[in-house]
Amino acid sequence: MKAGWLLYLKVFRPFASKKPDMDDRTTETTFSLTKFGIGQPVRRTEDPKLVRGEGRYTDDIGLAGQAYAVMVRSSEPHGMIRSIDTASAKTMPGVLAVYTAADLTGYGGLKCNLPVKSRDGSPIRYTPRPALSSDKVRFVGDPVACVIAETIAQAKDAAEAVALDIEPLPAVISARAAAQVGAPQLYDNVPGNIALDYHYGDKDKVAEAFAKATHVVRLPLVNQRLVVNSIEPRSAIGEFDGASGKWTLHSCSQGVFGLKTELCSILGAPADKVRVLTGNVGGSFGMKAMSYPEYVCILHGSRALQRPVKWTDERSGSFMSDHHGRDYDMTIEVAFDKDGLIMAVRLSGYGNLGGYCAAFGPMLPTVNVTKNIISMYRTPLLEVATQCVFTNTTLVSAYRGAGRPEGSLSMERTMDYAATELGIDRFELRKRNFIKAREMPFKAASGVTYDCGDFPGLFKDALDRADVKGFKKRKRESKRAGKLRGLGVACYVETTAAMTTEMGGIRFNADGTVTILTGTLDYGQGHASAFAQVLTEKLCIPFDRIRLVQGDSDQLVAGGGSGGSRSAMLSGTAIAQAADKVVEQGKQLAAHVLEAASGDIEFKSGRFVIVGTDRSIEIMQLAERVRAGVTLPEGIPSSLDVTHVTEPVAGTSPNGVHVVEVEIDPDTGLTRAVKYTAVNDFGTVINPMLVEGQIHGGVVQGLGQVLLEQAVYDSDGQLVTGSFMDYAMPRAHDALMFDVTNRSIPTKSNPVGVKGCGEAGTSGGLPSVANAVIDALSEYGIRHLEMPMTSSRIWQALQDAKRKSA
Repeated sequence: MKAGWLLYLKVFRPFASKKPDMDDRTTETTFSLTKFGIGQPVRRTEDPKLVRGEGRYTDDIGLAGQAYAVMVRSSEPHGMIRSIDTASAKTMPGVLAVYTAADLTGYGGLKCNLPVKSRDGSPIRYTPRPALSSDKVRFVGDPVACVIAETIAQAKDAAEAVALDIEPLPAVISARAAAQVGAPQLYDNVPGNIALDYHYGDKDKVAEAFAKATHVVRLPLVNQRLVVNSIEPRSAIGEFDGASGKWTLHSCSQGVFGLKTELCSILGAPADKVRVLTGNVGGSFGMKAMSYPEYVCILHGSRALQRPVKWTDERSGSFMSDHHGRDYDMTIEVAFDKDGLIMAVRLSGYGNLGGYCAAFGPMLPTVNVTKNIISMYRTPLLEVATQCVFTNTTLVSAYRGAGRPEGSLSMERTMDYAATELGIDRFELRKRNFIKAREMPFKAASGVTYDCGDFPGLFKDALDRADVKGFKKRKRESKRAGKLRGLGVACYVETTAAMTTEMGGIRFNADGTVTILTGTLDYGQGHASAFAQVLTEKLCIPFDRIRLVQGDSDQLVAGGGSGGSRSAMLSGTAIAQAADKVVEQGKQLAAHVLEAASGDIEFKSGRFVIVGTDRSIEIMQLAERVRAGVTLPEGIPSSLDVTHVTEPVAGTSPNGVHVVEVEIDPDTGLTRAVKYTAVNDFGTVINPMLVEGQIHGGVVQGLGQVLLEQAVYDSDGQLVTGSFMDYAMPRAHDALMFDVTNRSIPTKSNPVGVKGCGEAGTSGGLPSVANAVIDALSEYGIRHLEMPMTSSRIWQALQDAKRKSA
């Protein structure tokens, strides 16, 4: 008890609220700026509440009179729905309603509004996904009915009583197979199952470069399908107020404003008749960013039954109903000249969309891969050709990185593979092809402009910090212990999500606190601390007086949501610009209070000062004076409060070099990462502690993909890795201590100078771990393995190599 109390006093007590004391506000302001400004490793303010179990996730919410929903899902991967018999289920105890597609008329489908087009200029071919399937099922888990009852147990019992008559049809699982002539067709209006035939680049010029190349390296790569597996399964509660005609959805999300916009389209309701509320969110990684069929069902039920309806998924359900990640089957080709310089890159293959077109699904293996595959290398020409294909599997959409790590993996695995073929040291090959700092800004063949960066310097720092020169000694030590040791390096340049507006609201409250309102959303990143640091830096407002509102769409006027490593760029820009507006309003108010001309007022260290005098007023004091009822002349702002929406914020190019060492037990194939170094350029680092945490998480997810994870379907379309008994997740013992360093060059594309970091760990971790494993196995002549590089796959590869050499 004593130890726990001391921990609370030391760690969490500083964040406990107390009433402001006017007499020590100057000291408090100075302290906040030096200890809680930009660049300081400030602890996450939400953690005390979360570690005490006081978080409020969607499933923690219980509304008066709420009923419970359970979904009835198809056990067939592909088939025609002949009938859905709900008669028995409707008569069971506690059952309030059983809905099928026939009951959900008048609602729109779940759409994909991406502006991506096929090479012939045609838009994506797809049919908006209905909340409940009516004619056909297209994957195991496709919802066909929704049961609502007084209790969850009653709803589950009734769901089992719903009788489905589905005529099985042949199923197709892989995108490559689905695109072949004669494959089972999922949609009559999508010939060949190809929703998008994407092409980027000048095909003829690329072909010419390959024809002239001294060396051409070709490497097929499969990014296997992954289950997102956020720690919190999805949950939602639908409400409908009959008096006002307003819908309210309590739901996990990645941004309430965007989810509200989607729901307005689906429900056919105006913006003022839909509200979305999101509390704490237990991870998402892209998966909770969009609407799902369950939300439509419970909102319909809440209106029909005139009471709230709650739905919470279970882990077995989320394996099928949450969209999956990755699942690309691509081949990369790189043309080199006689000196080992890149002449052109060509990437072609297939992206698996699953049974329906998810909101972001077609973007990932097309636009996002295109923007991120070039990395740090001077590449004159690029061609990307991807067919996005429907299959009888769960939908595929954004998963941490969403095309960025896949692009990085393609390039970095190929650079190692090419180094062997060309007979050039892998580090040297990279150095020869780096874009130099003096070439910035640099317009890449992907169409992206890198505004700043020092890639050669970053690479040198990473190799030095990782002690690459000492690797041979460590390799010998591992060999004496009976282990194989490999070193992998990976470079990456990401293109973050861009050209989105964001809200920056600042509200000075009567209790002496200040509220930031912004439309990104925290689902584990630590926004409350980071955003407060920006405001403290700009206005010198005491850190512990700052609050954050993100999860109520009724309080927002815009919101880009979180995703694509953009939160610090969007909300940081919005907050910084809003703070500038506060200063401008404050100068006018301070001029009136101090009886001076507004042109004579400057803002300095949290105070509005009459230039050339010692007369001033602190910003929090000014807010209190105005709130107390100062008589203001016409044309003067009535408060310091600001509601601001940015212009579209440009994307950035965070970059880094990761170096990892692994040990492999050749007798079992067991692989462990034993040393990890990451040197990154994220521009201005608002909070280095939070940035390092983001790198840790991203790297472990990359490691998990390389060594452990894979969603597997059998030939009949059944998901055979449908639980944690069958799907291997990385655990604490798979991780290690990370050495993370920031070598920052602030961008000029936003006022804070940040570049984004949320997905960088995966972009560096995925290829570096893969390269390290292959490096360890290279002494046996093994140059490539498909992921996941499990113990059994590595062991088998070693046995095969030994037999060949015998």
